[in-house]
Amino acid sequence: MTDAPGAKTALRAQALAARGAGGDQAALDRWLARALNPHRGKTLAGYWPMRGEPDPRPAMAAHDGPVCLPVVMAPATPLRFRRFAGEVEAGAFGTSHPPETHEIMVPQVLIVPLVGFDRHGSRIGYGGGFYDRTLAELRGQGPVTAIGLAWAGQELAHIPVESTDEPLDAIVTDRGILVV
Repeated sequence: MTDAPGAKTALRAQALAARGAGGDQAALDRWLARALNPHRGKTLAGYWPMRGEPDPRPAMAAHDGPVCLPVVMAPATPLRFRRFAGEVEAGAFGTSHPPETHEIMVPQVLIVPLVGFDRHGSRIGYGGGFYDRTLAELRGQGPVTAIGLAWAGQELAHIPVESTDEPLDAIVTDRGILVV
């Protein structure tokens, strides 16, 4: 039996090193805009990039529909989302999010940051489980589309899956769109 948490720690280090090499932001912008095109009018959750994450903001700005950003409310809890209108403030764990005065929203489409991914729609994040809890909660309420965003170099051959892991529906990189 594989030690999934232990294996993920090693894979996380490998993928973070690959993410540090970056990629082609202009190509990533084009592919992400193309992936979001069928979701015009839907509420989109993006994210404010940190730690070398690919930047979804150009595609978020071009999205034809409401846009929100995640807010970490507390450890080991699902994320909440606030309407994004251009301003952000510092949040937990180095994140940035809209001020408390902004409307709470429920996204239908999420751009999901990640550390590593595989071709089966599995992802590794930072290890806090925020997106897994959030996707489980949202999917329990109805249809939601989760699109991972990464540099192509962050692809891993195989990520061990745990019972609490939520799969991605698609992954966008600077080399294209992988629908899983």
